[in-house]
Amino acid sequence: MSTDLDAMSLASDERADLADLLATLTPDQWDTPSLCTRWSVRDVVAHMFSYEELSTAGLVRRFITGGLLPDRVNAAGVAAYQKHSTDELLTLVRDHLRPRGLTAGFGGRIALTDGLIHHQDIRRPLGLPRDIPDERMRVVLDFASTAPTIGAAKRIRGLTLVATDLDWTKGTGPLVKGPAEALVMAAMAGRHGLTHELSGPGNDTLTSRIEH
Repeated sequence: MSTDLDAMSLASDERADLADLLATLTPDQWDTPSLCTRWSVRDVVAHMFSYEELSTAGLVRRFITGGLLPDRVNAAGVAAYQKHSTDELLTLVRDHLRPRGLTAGFGGRIALTDGLIHHQDIRRPLGLPRDIPDERMRVVLDFASTAPTIGAAKRIRGLTLVATDLDWTKGTGPLVKGPAEALVMAAMAGRHGLTHELSGPGNDTLTSRIEH
């Protein structure tokens, strides 16, 4: 799938799947540390949807509050929803299944990529794996590899990435191969401690770039 309409639909489907998961979580699971440093599951959810209700002026204020630094801007978004209950956060998700504003950028690819990665940031620590539809994974692999805010380019430079469970390859150089989800979470998102799920002569290089 390659059209903006397709990407937006895929992003909505990903958010719907996340809402279904969140509806099953216990209070302890909501407070479980995610793969995002210093963020619990509830913090990740707050971050994901903290941009949905912002006007253009509100978005500008958010970036000014964060000093135009991505980590601080995101932290400001999490703080804005800190007092929301888990039920209120779940309602926020369900009310915004279709991306709007900043997350609707690039035809919904921002929301799909951010949503899929953070969905796994939640699921992995909770031991709740899932089968991710191939069409979502392909769009995310393509977009995440070049999206400046994700920073994958510096991690995958000079490497060939190959998904072993779907037809996807990118790059030139020493091979790094493995399941598409592991490629997304390790090579693209730079999550620590996951490169053991990958293999190939380029994996040591990828690991050193992520872990140092």
